This record gives sequence, structure tokens and C-alpha cells, in this order.
Amino acid sequence: MFTGIIKDVGTLARISKKQTTEILTIKTKLLQQGEYHLGDSIAINGTCLTITAVTNNTFSVDVMPETYKRTNLGLLKANDLINLEPALAASARLDGHFVLGHVDTTTKIVSRRVDQNAIILTFATPPTYRKYLVEKGSVALDGVSLTLVSAGPKTFSVSLIPFTLAHTILEDKKVGAIVNVETDILGKYIEQLAQGSVVA
Repeated sequence: MFTGIIKDVGTLARISKKQTTEILTIKTKLLQQGEYHLGDSIAINGTCLTITAVTNNTFSVDVMPETYKRTNLGLLKANDLINLEPALAASARLDGHFVLGHVDTTTKIVSRRVDQNAIILTFATPPTYRKYLVEKGSVALDGVSLTLVSAGPKTFSVSLIPFTLAHTILEDKKVGAIVNVETDILGKYIEQLAQGSVVA
């Protein structure tokens, strides 16, 4: 479980790719700030992955075919910057919103504009997930918990404050960039309950 509050922007130190699997090795200051062990969960650009190797300043994760196909991780290159969030501790403060790290799909930035002290990013709406994207609702984009300022049949938008821009990789995202999308899990559960498709 995550909250969409990014704790560090790491650097992709090494990538080992084979067809639709890969091993990512990431350099991050988080390893000096706390204990991280083999088997721990960590969100990489909003994708929940398992730590499989740890050194003094890097950790590695395996990316399986399903994750490779659903996310933008297959587009990463050495030295790319990456949003990182360790799994939420039970005693931790819950900021952001409930993020599972189970990316639904990817989408493309279609426009970027300045709105006084904020940046408005507009994305193409993935048709399958349109019903889960609602104005003033929550969405995780590359792992960042954000509030939708508009949601339509073809596009949706979010507004980024200076702090978010300074502490995530979204500051450098240009028009055409591909980002991971995780819609709010609460909407999916409500939908299934309303349809009577959840077995008690």
C-alpha cells in the first residue's frame, strides 16, 4: 500500500532487458535514510515492485511481462530519473490517497500550460478507465497522488503546485510523454458492489 507521496527521485543506474522482462537497478538516497531489505515493496513510477538485491546505494527489482506491458517501465533508459515511494508503514500518516501500485494503463500528455504558480497537465483519457476519472477525484500519475481539475470523455487534467514539480519527475515531462495511470481503487469496488458481482 502507498499514498502517492513521492519520497525520492532516484536514478536508473543499470537496466538489463530481455524481451518483455527486465531488471532495474536504481540509485537512491533512501537507502541511507532507512532500512530496506530483500522482499520489501517499493513503488517505481507508481508501480509496486519487490526489492531483489540491495547494496549501499542501489537496489534492484525484477519487472515481469505483465508489468512491462501495462506500464512505462519498458521505456526507461539508463540515467533516467524515477519517482520512488516505499511501502506505507501501518503507523505512518496517510497523506495523498490509497494507491496500490497496480498500474491500470499508460497515457500521453497532450498539453502543458502555466496557470500562475501552477502547471496544468492535460492527458488523453484512456477509454476503458474514463468512468473512474472524475473531477475533484484522485488519480496516481507516475505514482504521484493528484486531484483531477477536469475530466472529460477525451481528456483529463491535473494541476501541479511548485512543491510537486520540485520533488517529482513530473517537472520534466513534456507533451507526448507517456505516464503510468492508476485510477482510484474505491471507484472500482463501488462499481462491482453496485453490479452485485462481488462474491461474499
